[in-house]
Amino acid sequence: MGKVIVSAVLFFVSAACFAQNGGNIICRLGFVYEISRSANWGMGKPVVGHVVPYSSAELAGIVQGDVIEAIDGIPAASVSEGEIAQLLNLAENNEVLLTVRSLGTQERQARVRKECKRVNVISEDQLASAFNMYSLETTAERQFACPFKVTVTTDSVDFGNFFTYIIPPSNRDDREQAAVVNNYLDKELTRKGLTATANNPDILVQTSFFLNRNPNFKGTNRLLIDKPQIFRYDFSRNGMEAVPFLSPLTVESEAEYILQLRIRLIDQKLVPGRILWECEANELLDGPYRIEDYARIHVPLMCVQYPYVKFTRNIPFTVGKKSYNYTGIQYDIDRMERIASVDRNSPAYAAGVRAGDVIERIGNQRMNHTAEEFSAAYKRFITQTMKYRDPKTLFTDANGFKRCMYWDTSKYAEVSDAVDEAAFISAFSYLYSFTPYMNQSGNNVCVFRIKRGREKMDVTIRPIVRSEITVELK
Repeated sequence: MGKVIVSAVLFFVSAACFAQNGGNIICRLGFVYEISRSANWGMGKPVVGHVVPYSSAELAGIVQGDVIEAIDGIPAASVSEGEIAQLLNLAENNEVLLTVRSLGTQERQARVRKECKRVNVISEDQLASAFNMYSLETTAERQFACPFKVTVTTDSVDFGNFFTYIIPPSNRDDREQAAVVNNYLDKELTRKGLTATANNPDILVQTSFFLNRNPNFKGTNRLLIDKPQIFRYDFSRNGMEAVPFLSPLTVESEAEYILQLRIRLIDQKLVPGRILWECEANELLDGPYRIEDYARIHVPLMCVQYPYVKFTRNIPFTVGKKSYNYTGIQYDIDRMERIASVDRNSPAYAAGVRAGDVIERIGNQRMNHTAEEFSAAYKRFITQTMKYRDPKTLFTDANGFKRCMYWDTSKYAEVSDAVDEAAFISAFSYLYSFTPYMNQSGNNVCVFRIKRGREKMDVTIRPIVRSEITVELK
């Protein structure tokens, strides 16, 4: 099996999956969890770390950070970690009934259906990740770290007991800036399920910030300092943004400015005045920067670790962004031209495509190739089309590949021509045919040449563009 496609299969297996029938069938619930060791959120119980987009778990309303209180009525705190895994994958059950709790809400029940398939079946979602160099603009996984310090109370107090908060207005000279910062924080706490109130709030929220010249700055020539470009994820713009900060490895004396932003949540309900949770951001800069811009990007990132804290310093984030054409076809890895299954209510199913059909061509690209041949041709495509990429967009992806670049907008025609070359057997570029660099016509329609027994037919499928963004702590 080609290495490119193998990596996609391993991704599926790692995403909350369980083997059945001697390992021939893989079932998933659509979420990844870990057993909490936090005295403040879900101690000894599963906490959801990732929800697979478009999965049954997402459809059931499971969200990142949920605590699983019970599985089919059995309290999670009463069983071992191994028993939890067994309860989630009872062979005789096609679904599980989870009792879950989110921040700011009471317990609720979610019925999650198991999604099962053979281990040699690969989905379009997995293939989109495997062949993402066709379209880094829409599909890439990136990592970054933020110089945050997170502190929580040493008391064993459940943050789930706090439902309301108040952010008092600032009376400082910088109250206009404070109002902007507090507005971003207010939106974030509300999104997490807490309720703002002025009537006996459970939590008092305090913010503080400054941007000052560094008194220890030595005046080092900026041109002599090796300053790698720093990126952070901006939730408000759904993308990675370049920011003018220095690397955390930079000696402080080389920074002309120092920026700090602190968020503090203070108990007003159980032990008034007790600091429950605090996150402090400290940045080094070689020039001025607006506090408002910093808050827009970083307040949501700072709040990711409330109520569940995994890291206390230099918080590592992984951002997965993916948009691809979904037809509903699932492929047989051992014989890539064979359709293993077709999702019900999908564009391919509506067009008449069925399991067992053989795909002779997708567009003008033949499908009678092995996984190894597809992977090898894809790697040749990457190497030989590097000249069509824009060096100004260079970045390193989460897999450590340092030559990631978007396509040069002036070279879209050349990219499209390269995709059509038979030598690159780029049949799976259809996953990105909604983009101008894969498809110059702008008509997002896929034509599959299907063989069914002795019958051959051209089937036109109008795919749905599926888009997903995940931000995780890893």
